[in-house]
Amino acid sequence: MTLTQYRTSLLHLGRQYLLRVVGASLLTMIMAAIPGHAEDGDTAPLPPPSAVLSLSGEYVVDLVTVAQGANTGVRYVDLASLVAVLDLEAAAGWRGAHIVAEGIAGTGQRPNDLAGTLQGVNNNEVAENRAKIYQLYLEQRLARWPVLLRAGFIDLNAEFYNNDAAGLLIAPAFGIGSELAATGPNGPAIFPSTALTAAVRIEPSADTYTALAVVNAEAGVLGDAGGMRPVFDHGALMIGEIGWASMGKIALGAWMYTKKQDDIRLFDSVGDPLRQRAQGGYVLVEWPVGAPIALEKDAPRKASLFLRAGISDGDTTPYRGGWQTGILMNSVWPGRPSSQLSFGAHQALLADKFRHNEADGGNPQRRAETGLELTFADQVTPWLNLQADAQYVRNAGRGASVRDAIVVGLRFVFAFGQEW
Repeated sequence: MTLTQYRTSLLHLGRQYLLRVVGASLLTMIMAAIPGHAEDGDTAPLPPPSAVLSLSGEYVVDLVTVAQGANTGVRYVDLASLVAVLDLEAAAGWRGAHIVAEGIAGTGQRPNDLAGTLQGVNNNEVAENRAKIYQLYLEQRLARWPVLLRAGFIDLNAEFYNNDAAGLLIAPAFGIGSELAATGPNGPAIFPSTALTAAVRIEPSADTYTALAVVNAEAGVLGDAGGMRPVFDHGALMIGEIGWASMGKIALGAWMYTKKQDDIRLFDSVGDPLRQRAQGGYVLVEWPVGAPIALEKDAPRKASLFLRAGISDGDTTPYRGGWQTGILMNSVWPGRPSSQLSFGAHQALLADKFRHNEADGGNPQRRAETGLELTFADQVTPWLNLQADAQYVRNAGRGASVRDAIVVGLRFVFAFGQEW
């Protein structure tokens, strides 16, 4: 079996899995809505009411030095975010319901213009600095069943294709695989723009879950140029993830767009791009090692290993797949319980059609772009976290003037929180 046939087979299996999970989950929700269907032992108690309103915010400033790359220099990236959570049970007696709102704004620059990498080097960098409503959604936890419903503008990466152990790393590839991040008419519903989404999370046991979402294919929110996008003009992104999360996490995910996307290389007889099915799948593995760093219940382990890998169709995106791996170590500095050290490696596998396009334009590409990152962070005060970061990226370009990127940076995270 060739690599192309193998990838096609995996995508077909992923699509079948997603359709079956969607059907099973819809049946579960219908049964949950039938009065008296659940037995007493099947109910999921809701947590006690919390504060009526909680407010939290962060201001993140990165000083980024590109020591080697397409160009060199120093740039800054900043991002301010403000999150408000209204507990509707405490406010109005609506049991199990919350409204979540998040706004973001930045004034920063684009260090990847200097580094010249395909995937970027900073997870707060944006093409345009705009103040916007990033998330705004209603969530409802059902009283009789272990089901959480969400509807509104939601960050897809908060629920799908993520693992905690990769969260400290700054390279964008550790947030969500590039083979999914580069899809859609305006990107999927991830930073810096979300999309109208309906999502459900089902937890049949304390250690297992199924998450499903239907997402407007075109991202856009209040504050973006053009504002919110019309619903389903370009179809929808359907995504599902099933996993086990106890000490660590093992998960499988699959995604596809309901409307076909433009092929990045092939055209029909009149010169219009052929339309292809954009789809893919991924796997996540995270495993804690070492003893807990504290005696408290659910205290994090001394270290956690992670491995992630994803594939896509390779017809509608520059990437046919990729992988990320690494380790997160906690309490690495004696006497500094909040200190963390993380090392990660990532590789984006370029689609053959993308490489042919680049070669035709005089910019030949290797088969992959590969990056390494080492970062250290510490909570120096209750309101300030400092993080030092270093990255090396082996550029996918093969031109004589192409240089690999070496990037070092310092991140300042100012945070606050208040409840009423």
